[in-house]
Amino acid sequence: MAKVILFDLDGTLLPMDTQQFITNYIKELAPRVGHIIDPNEFVKALLAGTDAMIRNLERAKTNEQVFEETFLSLTSLSREDIWPTLDEFYEKVFPTFSHMTSPSIKAKEVVEESLKQGFRVAIATNPVFPKSAIYHRLKWAGIDDQPFELVTVYEEISFTKPNIEYYQDICARLHVEPSECIMVGNDVQEDMVTSTLGMKTFLVEGNVIDRGKPRYQIDDRGTLEELYEKLSKRQGIFK
Repeated sequence: MAKVILFDLDGTLLPMDTQQFITNYIKELAPRVGHIIDPNEFVKALLAGTDAMIRNLERAKTNEQVFEETFLSLTSLSREDIWPTLDEFYEKVFPTFSHMTSPSIKAKEVVEESLKQGFRVAIATNPVFPKSAIYHRLKWAGIDDQPFELVTVYEEISFTKPNIEYYQDICARLHVEPSECIMVGNDVQEDMVTSTLGMKTFLVEGNVIDRGKPRYQIDDRGTLEELYEKLSKRQGIFK
């Protein structure tokens, strides 16, 4: 029987076009560091750092450490040169990006219903962003006040999606087996890969991301509204 529900954030509990959001985010960020580094050079280092996080399987380093090492190695900068500007961006500018998303009241209702039904809940969002950026998005979704047992942020986590090590780490932190978890997400590859570990999966429709392959088992699917109904009635994988 399932004990824990892992929720993806972007495109799942916070409806959005993730690729468009990332494109606009980079477009806004790059010029703001122009007084420190050439914007084009910055973007190349930013993307390389992100790629390094995705490829990293070294538990001893957090995603933040991997990103920092890669990013700084590709520029002539020190952390002190640019991090204060990045921190200020995430605190003051990033919150204005909420208009790029389409929050739904159902997100909060789904989380609250999960708790009401006795499930433990965690946010399994890809930890390639700083904690501040992730918590801003939780606030946009109207769920920043919920008692999540874990929110994966890049300062604390050493792996990313779609690596199964990321999900194994979550299970270890929550002291549960994968078979005791349900993964709720909108990404056919990055979220549904959890089925290979024995998790049940629910694909949230509306902003589905599907690269074609690999293919993984999808135990159930539907909109946030349909997810809420199945949760409240303890149907299917939520029995």
